[in-house]
Amino acid sequence: MLKANVLPLKYGLLAVTLFSVVILPNHRSIAQSANGNGNNRMTVTSDIQEANSETGVISARGNVRINYPVQELEATSAQAQYFQGERRLVLTGDVDVMQAGNNIQAERVTYFMEEGRFVATPKEQEQVRSTFVIPEGNNNGENGEPDLNLPGME
Repeated sequence: MLKANVLPLKYGLLAVTLFSVVILPNHRSIAQSANGNGNNRMTVTSDIQEANSETGVISARGNVRINYPVQELEATSAQAQYFQGERRLVLTGDVDVMQAGNNIQAERVTYFMEEGRFVATPKEQEQVRSTFVIPEGNNNGENGEPDLNLPGME
């Protein structure tokens, strides 16, 4: 029998960082954030999910898929943990993160939501793979060379 503490409803009504959780043994589970307009909705789909109202940690295991449209984020992994108080998402096991055309593949990826920062670590004896979209004309001078003139350094 699957046992989990489901977050109280008062937490589920807060913005992006808090989830309401449905736990269905032997079925796909879905966790979603809830707010008045639904703009900051993150959907987590996995084989098993658990939420602990005391620690504020939501765990998902097995075929984890995350969709967070407001950040243009989609991810897959074997496991995921969301730490509500820290607004930190930790993905482990064959992680693939896609955000706005950028991609990270690693064994473990930590997403610090407040900072918009990712930290990726590989399996032992392997490497992290990243692909980035670099906009044309980004920080370039008139002739295409990097613009090295810093404010106050004229």
